[in-house]
Amino acid sequence: MKQFTSKQWIKFSIAAVLYILFTIWMQNGWLLLGLIVIADIFLTHYIPWGAWKKSKNPKVRNVLEWVDDILFALVAVYLINIFIFQNYQIPSSSLEKSLLTGDYLFVSKLSYGPRIPNTPLSFPLVQNTLPVFDTKSYLEWPEWGYKRVKGLGTVKRNDIVVFNFPAGDTVALKSQNPDYYTQVAMYGYDRLRLNKAVYGDIIYRPVDKRENYVKRCIGMPGDVFEIRDNQVYINGKPGKNPEHMQFNYYVETDGPLTEDQFRLLNVSKEDRVLASNDSYYRSLLPFLGFSSNTSGQYNMVYRLPLTEKAREIARKLSVVKNMIIEPEVLGGPTYPVDYETEWTRDNYGPLWIPKKGETITLDEKNLALYHRCIKNYENNTLEIENGKVLINGQEETNYTFKYDYYFMMGDNRHNSADSRAWGFVPEDHVVGKPILIWLSLNKDRSLFDGGIRWNRIFRMVHTD
Repeated sequence: MKQFTSKQWIKFSIAAVLYILFTIWMQNGWLLLGLIVIADIFLTHYIPWGAWKKSKNPKVRNVLEWVDDILFALVAVYLINIFIFQNYQIPSSSLEKSLLTGDYLFVSKLSYGPRIPNTPLSFPLVQNTLPVFDTKSYLEWPEWGYKRVKGLGTVKRNDIVVFNFPAGDTVALKSQNPDYYTQVAMYGYDRLRLNKAVYGDIIYRPVDKRENYVKRCIGMPGDVFEIRDNQVYINGKPGKNPEHMQFNYYVETDGPLTEDQFRLLNVSKEDRVLASNDSYYRSLLPFLGFSSNTSGQYNMVYRLPLTEKAREIARKLSVVKNMIIEPEVLGGPTYPVDYETEWTRDNYGPLWIPKKGETITLDEKNLALYHRCIKNYENNTLEIENGKVLINGQEETNYTFKYDYYFMMGDNRHNSADSRAWGFVPEDHVVGKPILIWLSLNKDRSLFDGGIRWNRIFRMVHTD
């Protein structure tokens, strides 16, 4: 029998203990078969793992050394990305001023527990499309069901959460904004399916390959959520407003705002709209309450997102004559897009948020509000025949939810496509929690004029 050195046994023991702990964490006994591989790597060496190191050709050794390092790095990055943290960039202003466009974040997978990948065979550091090649970055087989291992905690109210976009299960590749379901409600199913020149192919994406979004968790499972005149209510009581919550205002001035004034109001160039010079917004000015002069011209009117602090600053500027908050009729369609509720962006609900184990009655309104949960997220068939509801082919009058659901909103309330537009976030779509800003770039400024937001680098991301 082959004799092993003490050093080999020590290395094998450390690796085996760590691997067993990992298997316990994953709650999958089949992974213990990997101990055979670990034993061969450190003890038996039946497979010549490092045979290339014995090559007499230095060029071959050099090339294979690079290949070995690259493969190791890819595997390490893949595992870190799945189980520990991933990098995320804030792409839009929906959470301004809590998180800024250009913030680069570390998103902790451990905070809520990492998910076992739905698509385990995928290219690391790429969400769903390989750049340059413009092809899928993952193989559709095998596709595993939802499983989340134990983490450090659970989603709490007012947490900032990264999640997979729920309405991103079906995507029109050439027209992804608004989402597929909103476009079907607006234009009809046949138009999207038949007009490939405009909408492209219609594809399905597994949960973990849907686009990543980041919002604040406002509604928890089992809550009754409502918005009245832009104030959130939870179970009939006013909810806590984020410190940096902002709304769109139409600001009338008797002259142009300067760059210093925009910076004082903390409004980025992307968010500065001179409404009085825009044909669409100019047509709305009489409706908003602005009056033209005798020549039919308007004073300068800007459309700006402002926090409460910025509004107070704007009121003190001598150039500002009037401010009007953007009315709810300009907020666009709300969830559910295929059912008339008369809800708006600023007056929404009341809406009960599904909770695991809770049961609803399947009436017309509940089917409109929760059919995506039943069919798309919990993978049931749902049909209505002769006034009867069939779930998985069986007539049902009630439904019990399998998942917890959350209601997500942006702090930039009038510039956020969130749960008011596309509905609930199922628990299996939750990716993780932003914990650290490691870089923050301001695209409005040059590198030496505030282009790097030094005061935000290595800053922890707090709930508020």
